[in-house]
Amino acid sequence: MSRVKPVPEHLHTVTPRLVVRDGGAAIDFYRHAFAAEELGERFTGPKGEVIHAEVRIGDSVVMITEESDPDAPAKSPQSLGGVVSAIAAWERAVSAGAEILFPLADQFYGERGGRLRDPFGQQWMMSQHIEDVSHEEMNRRAAELFGS
Repeated sequence: MSRVKPVPEHLHTVTPRLVVRDGGAAIDFYRHAFAAEELGERFTGPKGEVIHAEVRIGDSVVMITEESDPDAPAKSPQSLGGVVSAIAAWERAVSAGAEILFPLADQFYGERGGRLRDPFGQQWMMSQHIEDVSHEEMNRRAAELFGS
C-alpha cells in the first residue's frame, strides 16, 4: 500500500486561497501582473463560476475561488466591507498586546507601514499602499533618507 503525502508535491505547507468576485478576471490579472501560471484545469460551476483554480506565482501556489452564492461562507473582500486599513489593524494588534518595534509611518517607497512583535515573539509587518512611486523617485528618496 502506497503512503499518501499530506501535502501534495506542488504545494507548500501553507497555501493561500483567495476569494474573488470574478475568478476569470482575477486569474487574467495575476497572469499579467505577476506572471502567474495557471495549473491544471479550472473547476467551474453550472454558471461558469470558478469553484477552484490554482495559479503559481514564482514557486508558490495560490488557490482561487469565486464568490458565487450570497449565502456561501466564502466571501470576497468587497462583500466583507473592503480591506481593513493598516491603521485599524495596527491599533487592534497593539491594544491586544503587540509590542511596537517600528512605528506605523509613511515610508519612502509608497506604503504606510510598521512592525510589531506579538506576545509569542513573532514579528508582523503591517503595511498599506498609499502612493505610486516611480523607481527614480524611490531611489531619490532612499538616498535622501539613508544619506548616500
